Amino acid sequence: MPSRHVEEIQRLRLLSAAAAVIDEVGYKHASVALVTSRARISRRTFYELFTNREELLAALLEDTVAQVERELAAAGLEGLGWRERVRGGLWVVLSFLDREPVLARVCVVQALRGGAVVLEARERVLGRIAGVLDEGRTAGARGGECSRLTAEGLVGAAFGIVHGRLLRGERGRLTGLFGELMGMIVLPYMGPGAARREQARPAPGLRAGSARAPREGVDGRGDPLGGVQMRLTYRTARVLECIAECPGASNRVVAERSGVSDPGQISKLLARLERLGLTVNSGAGHAKGEPNAWALTPLGCRVAQRLSVGKESQKEDRHQAPSITSTTKETR
Repeated sequence: MPSRHVEEIQRLRLLSAAAAVIDEVGYKHASVALVTSRARISRRTFYELFTNREELLAALLEDTVAQVERELAAAGLEGLGWRERVRGGLWVVLSFLDREPVLARVCVVQALRGGAVVLEARERVLGRIAGVLDEGRTAGARGGECSRLTAEGLVGAAFGIVHGRLLRGERGRLTGLFGELMGMIVLPYMGPGAARREQARPAPGLRAGSARAPREGVDGRGDPLGGVQMRLTYRTARVLECIAECPGASNRVVAERSGVSDPGQISKLLARLERLGLTVNSGAGHAKGEPNAWALTPLGCRVAQRLSVGKESQKEDRHQAPSITSTTKETR
């Protein structure tokens, strides 16, 4: 088993556990012991991957930003004018925060309680957003009167509004702020008329999963890995990824694509994934002499996404066709 894949799975387990623990007890009380206990990973392994919990929280923030960036890339905003790009991007971000309430609270509220490393990571993110808004100086006649400080002030104001809603635990969806926030952003660059029009415009079409309910794991805390009652190994990740790539695959197809050579092992693993609610068998099975047909449940899709080892690594594994029949003690 490639060691980099084992480390990546362990890292994802720690990030998911950290999000749940920090959301429950706050960053101040989220000790390494609590995180490793939730992740079911040893302290030794934790310190092989992270220097301290500060570095872990910074990594969680960066991982969340990477998820949002993937959704922004999939939203098709390239080539649009400044206002439409900002509009689409703001909708994607607010939708993501609605769908990921634990990550929203951790990255927006709890991150402010981190140390220098976390605060620097946060400032880099806000700075990049300000850079996008600053392009509004060329979007309208009034933009020439603005400076970079205008964009920084808009980012700070929008962040403060979202922070306040999350800190108070208000039940309304953050996408409900969309029109007002867009009006606020457009106002200094394009004037009050454009701001009023933005406030009155309907929300963009649903995209990047915005119609889905807030994501929750089987433990009800927004962590799709936290409540899965089994060790999530590289082999498990490959099986879930194979089913995601080929819905309706039989036992044989899943075994071949994931590199599991023992038919008994793949049957037991698939049966266990089904009992855990990660997969569903829509085939007739051996009772009628027909093959199984495996697909992922919604929870299985979320777990597979979190355990993904990346497309390039998958291509490399298929080319090398390794036989994965054992795991290390740490991930077994």
